[in-house]
Amino acid sequence: MNQKLSDSFKKICTALFPALIALVLMTACGKGPDSAVTTSRKTGELELKYADQLFVDFYEGGYTHIHIEDGTDYVLIPEGQSESDLGLSNPVIIHQPLKDIYLAASSAMDFFVTLDSLDSIKSCSTSAADYSIDEVKKAMEEGRIEYVGKYSAPDYERIISSDCNIAIESTMITHSPEIKEELTRLGIPVMVERSSYEKNPMGRLEWVKLYGVLLGKQKEAEDFFDAQEDKLFEVNSALTEVSANSEDKPSVAFFYISSNGYVNVRKPGDYVSSMIEMAGGQYCLSDLKVENENALSTMNINWEDFYELAHDADILIYNGTIEGELSSVEDLIDKNPLFADFKAVKEGKVYSTNADMFQKSSSIVDVVVDMYKVISGQGGADLKYIIKL
Repeated sequence: MNQKLSDSFKKICTALFPALIALVLMTACGKGPDSAVTTSRKTGELELKYADQLFVDFYEGGYTHIHIEDGTDYVLIPEGQSESDLGLSNPVIIHQPLKDIYLAASSAMDFFVTLDSLDSIKSCSTSAADYSIDEVKKAMEEGRIEYVGKYSAPDYERIISSDCNIAIESTMITHSPEIKEELTRLGIPVMVERSSYEKNPMGRLEWVKLYGVLLGKQKEAEDFFDAQEDKLFEVNSALTEVSANSEDKPSVAFFYISSNGYVNVRKPGDYVSSMIEMAGGQYCLSDLKVENENALSTMNINWEDFYELAHDADILIYNGTIEGELSSVEDLIDKNPLFADFKAVKEGKVYSTNADMFQKSSSIVDVVVDMYKVISGQGGADLKYIIKL
């Protein structure tokens, strides 16, 4: 009898041994029977021609690995699929569909308009009064998008009540890291987008492809970008017909007068000065020495330095987005009578941007086209984002 029991016990152990070993191995790796998938085969990558602040890889099963150059990895999980870390070390997990977004990166809002995806956003950190994009103002006035406070002091309860499944922050969140920590603690994945770090203007625009991936509209995003690239090609083709000699390029100053009397200018090599170069001009402040190296694309300089560098500029473009648009050359001279001595003022080549220019992230090529028309002497009533004074 004891021998029979012993034989039966051996048979049971033999049958259960493989399952027992598998369970031990899963436990040793920190994974249980219901845990995430850990590996998947890469099937392709997102084509990025200009952007260098991210890359996106695609994996079988519809999984996506997004890497942003602040060192953060994200895994986008397709709807209905089990969770996976794709073998990455502690990635941020994002589940599709993204339909209850908290958007604190205001510059990205226009990409959602471009992709016809405003309905994916449920809350934001910029008030309706501070948006110049008509579709966004309307959505907020109708209550489809709720303002939940500044990015540095959001109303967490209202964000949670909207069933938020991702928070998209700008790099400004680095000044308030506790906000990101709290959102994460509340179970909301946080993505910090770095399009503002792209030096190439087309790199900034190319971030529309990332939003296309996130929203399941990759083709729409790529088609939009290709169309914008075609428009830029037309400008490049026109520029090849004129001299490539830098001395023949009109010089351009882009600036505004701050409330404390300083002149705020773009740093040499930033994306706006690059747009001027793309449009066939030369940025007259390209020799400006930048003593305070930081992530900001602008800097304040005193009036004397600005006068020395810009009074002979062929064209003045006043940044009307920050302190308000100018309606006349007299408005500019009222800010400092010495503007009357500027070459561009004397020759009637003074312009102002409108409030849409920086919020319309998708309009970068249109702005370059406007600049090209201004620089080439074609600027007139058909300008979209630049106003002749």
